[in-house]
Amino acid sequence: MKLLSRILTTAVVLVAVAYAGAVGYMYVNQRALQYDAQGEVINLADADLPQAENIAVPVGNGMVNGWYQAPRAGMPLIVYYKGNSGSFTTEHERYEQFVADGYGFVAFDYRGFPASPGSISQQGILDDATTVFDWAAAKGFPMVIWGRSLGSGPSTYVASERDAEALLLETPFLSAVTVARERYPFMPVSLVMADQFPVNEWILNVDEPVLVAHGTGDTTIDVSNGERVYALVPSKDELWIEPGAGHGDLWDRGIWDHAKPFFERAMAN
Repeated sequence: MKLLSRILTTAVVLVAVAYAGAVGYMYVNQRALQYDAQGEVINLADADLPQAENIAVPVGNGMVNGWYQAPRAGMPLIVYYKGNSGSFTTEHERYEQFVADGYGFVAFDYRGFPASPGSISQQGILDDATTVFDWAAAKGFPMVIWGRSLGSGPSTYVASERDAEALLLETPFLSAVTVARERYPFMPVSLVMADQFPVNEWILNVDEPVLVAHGTGDTTIDVSNGERVYALVPSKDELWIEPGAGHGDLWDRGIWDHAKPFFERAMAN
């Protein structure tokens, strides 16, 4: 019995040490685990955006780099907050469609992502997002906000702090820590995660009309996140759930056909 007791005690200690090691590794490397900031940067000259321009917006001790084009007269400017993977430049097809339909746009990489030097943090992303919004708002055009995936965090934050005509959330999370808990249910992520992006709190202070888009086949951010975010929206417009769509499918599945009339409704009101 003593031998069995010693074996069990040793096993418990080893499991506890291994668990503590895993938690420690997650804590130390959390931003490398959370963000996917590698990828190709496409030159503006290689996109079909002949009237757009490169911009460099100062933020703190650094700057963010992006693209900008003014809208046609009477049309709004889309402030586009990118997702977690790679550079904003790879989504040039979206900006080309925006411009073809008369919308202006500004899109950029947060500091630490491929086109913008610096390090990544929640506060840095929020500062970048707010500064770029203010830079664009100074142009004097009506503003609408589009946040995709990770971008649902800064876009919701900015909409809660600034005035815009509308907020579109594509594959949003309820919070980043909610997604982390879903992925690592046995880890104390709420205690160790620094960048939690509490969309569930910020959305309560958003006065703009909101459209939420998500797919039932999303394995990166479960569709329940989008549904729960929309349930909290003070000024609901539309919840579009696309059957079978994955995390990166909504553009090809027709999100622009929902976004355009949404922005038109917001501008009319």
